[in-house]
Amino acid sequence: MRSSQASGAATRIVVVSDDAAFGQETQTTFAASRQIDFKLVASRLSDGFDAAALSGATAVVVDIGAAGDDDIRALARLMGRLGEAAPVIAVTQAFDAEVARRLLQMRVNDFLVKPVAPLDLVRACARAAQAGGGPGQNEAQIYTFLPSVGGAGVTTLAVQTAMILLGASGPRSRPSVCLVDLDLQHGAVADHLDLEPRLNLDEVEPRPERLDRQLLEVMLSHHPSGLAVVAAPNRPADMRSFDPELVTRLLDLVSANFDYVVIDMPRTWFSWTDSVLVGSNRLFIISETTVPALRHAKQLVAAVRERLTEGPKPEVLVNRFEQRMFAAGLKRSHVEQALRGDFVGAIPNDYALVREAIDRGVPLDEVKPGNRVTQALRKIVLAQAVEKAGAKPSAFGKLKLALAR
Repeated sequence: MRSSQASGAATRIVVVSDDAAFGQETQTTFAASRQIDFKLVASRLSDGFDAAALSGATAVVVDIGAAGDDDIRALARLMGRLGEAAPVIAVTQAFDAEVARRLLQMRVNDFLVKPVAPLDLVRACARAAQAGGGPGQNEAQIYTFLPSVGGAGVTTLAVQTAMILLGASGPRSRPSVCLVDLDLQHGAVADHLDLEPRLNLDEVEPRPERLDRQLLEVMLSHHPSGLAVVAAPNRPADMRSFDPELVTRLLDLVSANFDYVVIDMPRTWFSWTDSVLVGSNRLFIISETTVPALRHAKQLVAAVRERLTEGPKPEVLVNRFEQRMFAAGLKRSHVEQALRGDFVGAIPNDYALVREAIDRGVPLDEVKPGNRVTQALRKIVLAQAVEKAGAKPSAFGKLKLALAR
């Protein structure tokens, strides 16, 4: 853990809890180290306490029990008071999806559910302390691609977007970029880049809490361009969903260690999809230039807005757009009329170029530099690119959102 003071004073951990057993467990856990200055505030958060107890804290662990409205409001006030002075780790009595979402929106640094293993609590405090004073520092900007129909070319656009972000600042000051394939059963990102998928789900799914920076590095695939890729081997015969805690912990870890994260989403809506979308900075819904595809895109935009009160505005990106004079078919004006303000742009159709790039396992620019597909996508991706300095942080931040226990 980092020191809470520049002079080298001991790391200071403050635990706020009215649960005597939990308080005793934390005291036993942290008192064993001479390097840790431990303080237990034996009080319910909503009952109030002397805020001076939090002074100089390296990390604050807050037990919100059953997470009632009073506790959530008290936690929100505490977060506002602390600002970026110290990271906050919330502990609850049981898992609740609505509470998890509210904690995500508050941008707590971690979220644990009782019973909390001592090692898990120590690791959570260490990660929070190493990450910095509070949420909003060194957070990734997250670009998420969600298909409205099958075969819309989402993977191609996600790969190209990652390459665009990688080179956006020039070769001398390249940002770190990670491309995450969340289609854990039928993902194609690794195939598009001719890489070996290294995310071992059998190893991490039984115990997602084991996933840390060191293990993530082992499971990253690296492209010669400098792009990092998180992808799992295909499991086409597996008819199951994956543990939501695995997905959210993976994305939290990635967002804490890269400047930009690009996510290739599956078309199927899983229990963790809401959290991924809420945590994104830009959400692209990918459609084709057909009437059914545009209808599905419009319905998907409506569904996202209905389900998520927070998060980015959905932007519909029409792929493989082709308009010829005096030819039948949908024109750009038809697309704009159908999608109205949700339409962000169109990517021209160049099937031969894309097919060659996929077959060779290389980015489009390696086949044909300055091609019109990349140029069109670059204008859309970089037109509102979020600058790292002063940017609105992603909702994932440093949150280890445990969506299932």
